[in-house]
Amino acid sequence: MTSRTPKLSPAAPPPAGDRERVRQELLADPRVVAAVVAAVHEQVPVYAALDDSRLPEVRAIAAWGLERLLHLWATDGVLEAADLRRFRGIAAARAADGRPVQAVLRAYRVAATVLTDEIAARAPDLAAADAFALTRMLLTALDTISEEMATAYAATSEDLAGDRGRALRLLLDDLIAGRHASVGALADRSARLGIQLPDPYCLLVAEPAVADGSDMSHDAAAGLLDDLTAPDGDTTSLATVRGPRAVLLLPATAADGAGTVLAARSWRGCALTGESLDRVAVAHRLAADALDTAPAHAHRPGHVLTDADAHVLALLAGHPAAAPDHIGRLVLGPLAEPAGRHLLDALVAYLDTGSANAAARRLHLHPQSLRYRLRRVHTLTGRDPRDTWHRLTLDIARTLAF
Repeated sequence: MTSRTPKLSPAAPPPAGDRERVRQELLADPRVVAAVVAAVHEQVPVYAALDDSRLPEVRAIAAWGLERLLHLWATDGVLEAADLRRFRGIAAARAADGRPVQAVLRAYRVAATVLTDEIAARAPDLAAADAFALTRMLLTALDTISEEMATAYAATSEDLAGDRGRALRLLLDDLIAGRHASVGALADRSARLGIQLPDPYCLLVAEPAVADGSDMSHDAAAGLLDDLTAPDGDTTSLATVRGPRAVLLLPATAADGAGTVLAARSWRGCALTGESLDRVAVAHRLAADALDTAPAHAHRPGHVLTDADAHVLALLAGHPAAAPDHIGRLVLGPLAEPAGRHLLDALVAYLDTGSANAAARRLHLHPQSLRYRLRRVHTLTGRDPRDTWHRLTLDIARTLAF
């Protein structure tokens, strides 16, 4: 692909052969690193799909690589052992997060092209010896980097394949951290591991109801996973830990039995089922924040917090992850549809008056008819209007949705 990287405004040309002066000028201008990152983001598809949370890492690597390459050119140096260790580490990290090594190496070639363009723009009268030295340095460095990174990438991939349990934990760790660039990259990594992730899925974040200050063990998380999944399923469920909490990626249907399993362990949790596989990090943040902020009376025995609870709590905390009207409809479910209007009217009357008898009088209904409608509200939304927490979420939802 032809580079379309915008050229920076050249400064006064330095004397021919003055590599150190060019080096200092490039390192002092933050736009050079920005140009490298922009070119990589534009020309390498895997990097084009990276979200904002991953770009700081790309910028940091670009800044370090730029400094090292300019130093090698200015001093006629070669890559040192410390440089090679860092490149091997980068390759190992990319093997763990599923980013193909070919894409990483292409990104370095794009960066080298940008560097060459910027040197040419700032030193149009560069001596032939200096230009040859730049070409020789880049070719030698890219060749060495390619060999070191390919070897480290392959070794890490083999290690991960040999320790299947660790490989699966790392996969969920990376999903939680948002390290996957796209659903396609996730599918490629899953294929290498020989698994199929549940889709639709349930992300369950769980913890003991009474914390003792200790971190969750992987064995405890794995035990919870065994209790919640059938051994003959077509998909592979995952489990890892985050401090005192277990984090599980399960089939969406597992959410139905999560409350019973957690109650037997005296645990509580939040199970989200409404996010796509490329938004596992969003689901985890919502669930973890919900557990951090939910009042004690929101945790009913045998039940877990849901998407609706998590979004309401995020709204109350001042950082909603969805539009308010969407949150309202998420809580109300079928009640927000025209066919459920009579049930919504019964709910609103009950919330406004505080009793079934008073709500029935307002709507000119028999009290038993009103109570029947409230039971239907409970069935359709999973929220009991008599429960303190559920009543609050329903009240917020009807305010937001209408």
